[in-house]
Amino acid sequence: MARARAKARTTRGESVLGERFAVFAECLLTGVWIAVACLGVVTYPAAFAAGARHLRRRTTHRGGGLPEFVRDFRTALRGGWIVGLAGWAVAGAVWVDVLAARAGLPGGPFAGAVGVFALIGAAVALLRAAAVWAPGTSWRASLADAGRRTVLDPAGSFLIVCGLAVVALSAGFVPPLAVPVLGAAAAAAVAVEERHRHR
Repeated sequence: MARARAKARTTRGESVLGERFAVFAECLLTGVWIAVACLGVVTYPAAFAAGARHLRRRTTHRGGGLPEFVRDFRTALRGGWIVGLAGWAVAGAVWVDVLAARAGLPGGPFAGAVGVFALIGAAVALLRAAAVWAPGTSWRASLADAGRRTVLDPAGSFLIVCGLAVVALSAGFVPPLAVPVLGAAAAAAVAVEERHRHR
């Protein structure tokens, strides 16, 4: 009897370990899909939304695969390309602030610091919006709600910043590694949103 219980515990432990490894592998594969979908320059919000939706399906055992990812990506792209364009405009404005700070203009360092923090906040809000995106939802409403959650849930926002830092460091050390790690950033946003929902 005791031997049977020990065997059941071992089997359960192995299945949990196997499931966690499968989720990790799925995150890496999703990162590759996201990277390919981001090649359209303004398509990154739709790519992350489709990736996050795919990971939500996989973690709740509802199947999903590349065809569903592509379908979600096309749906998210309808309004998501405008969000992507706006994101590049914000990044350009921050770059001007950084250049002003480097040029030694009066107030330049302060403007540069504010710009960098604003860009990080916008990136976190975008990932939080992408993590809960579903077909039929408005990007504008999703971003407004995500912006509120970014401010009201600083711990969750910090975790997403850490995920983005992992992507940046991976790109710095081994550039090809940044591609699959994009899936880990999407998974971090999904986990943070699940945590916030349960709270």
